[in-house]
This record gives sequence, structure tokens and C-alpha cells, in this order.
Amino acid sequence: MVPLLVGLVVFVAASLQRLTGIGFGLVAGPGLVLLLGPGQGVLLSNLAAGAISAYGLATAWRRVRLTAMLPLVGAAMLTVPVGAWLVGRLREQVLMIGIGALVVASVSLLLAGVRLRGLRGRRGALAAGAASGIMNASAGVGGPPLTLYGVNAGWVGAEFVANAQFYGVTVNGLSVAAKGLPDMPLRSWLLITGAVAIGIAAGSRIRGVSDTRMRRLVLGLALVGGLSITAKGLYA
Repeated sequence: MVPLLVGLVVFVAASLQRLTGIGFGLVAGPGLVLLLGPGQGVLLSNLAAGAISAYGLATAWRRVRLTAMLPLVGAAMLTVPVGAWLVGRLREQVLMIGIGALVVASVSLLLAGVRLRGLRGRRGALAAGAASGIMNASAGVGGPPLTLYGVNAGWVGAEFVANAQFYGVTVNGLSVAAKGLPDMPLRSWLLITGAVAIGIAAGSRIRGVSDTRMRRLVLGLALVGGLSITAKGLYA
């Protein structure tokens, strides 16, 4: 039952990621943490998000703004090991409460449309990248700091999606490299691979839904997941 639920979570998140360019970690991360625990759940989220971002980047790489992305990625490179260290040191209950709180806080900021002057220019890029690196490696939700930075930097449409895919490939790759591959049997690998592929295909075929509605759906699912993780951690 659990492997099928994991596949379903990955499928839904992959479809939404393909539609909006962001959100796999926010949607899949909480569900995978609930099903597999903080360590394996976050690691699987990192791996699948990186693979989906690589697929998206293959068609959008020409729109990537490397000069803007290098400070973000460079800062994340320094803090990803910190997030990986936290996963190995903290108790599962503490991790679940922390991950849930990070998801809820991040989603709340995005839903509120918060703009922060500190997230502008090179200093803003370094701050967003550093926060995202820790959050991605420890909780699988490195997207919100990048999104907040992109909003303040004026990224829109295809430019935002392309930069997000580039960032997703590099930072999720760093997170997996710092922690290693998930410990799963072959049938689970096949299930996850199939869920990612079918989710990408499904997301590519859906038309006629506005980006605003899809992003609200992504954030709404993420908020429910974050609250569920927090509640489970507190109950434990």
C-alpha cells in the first residue's frame, strides 16, 4: 500500500511541476515525509525533483540567466551540507516538526505575496540561495526562497520557469550528492521512475488552466501537507 501511495504522490507532484515549473518539493515533500519518514522522504523528493527539473531545462536552457543564477547556486553549495548534517543529527520527531513549520511558513509568505527588500540584488541572491540550500537538503522545500527572490527580481513567465529548472537541477543534485541515493528495492525504483515519467507526460498534455489557479493549487496542497507533518511530529 505504501509504495502505491508514494507513486501516487510523485505522479501528482510531477504533473503539477510540469504545469507550473515549480512545486514538486512543496507538494511531494510533505507526503513522502509522512509515508517514508524525514530522511528517505526528503531524499527521494530531492532526487525526483532534480530529474523533473532536468527534463524541463532541456527545452528552456536558452532562457536561463546565468549571471543572476550563479550567486544563488554558489550560496546554496555552501549550505546544502549544513542541511544534510541536520538530517543526520536531529531526531525524527524534531525533523518532522521543523519540516512542517518550514513548509507552512514558506507557503504562507508566498500566498500573502510578500515582497522583501532584502531579497534584491546580489545580497538578496546570496541570502535566498543560502536559505534555499539548507531548506532543500533538510526538508526538500528549497523552492520558496527562490520564488521570493524571483518575485522581487521581477522574473515573470518563461524566464522564471527556466531559472527555476536550472536551480532545481543543480541544488537537488548537490543535495543528493551530500546524502547519497535512497535505499529502495528495485521495484520501488521502477515505480518511482514510472510515476515521474507518467506525471511529466500528463502535465504536458493538460491545457486551458491558468498559471494562477495551478500555483494556488500547488500552494494549497503544500499547506495541507505541512500542517499534517507538523501535527504528526507533535503527536509523536
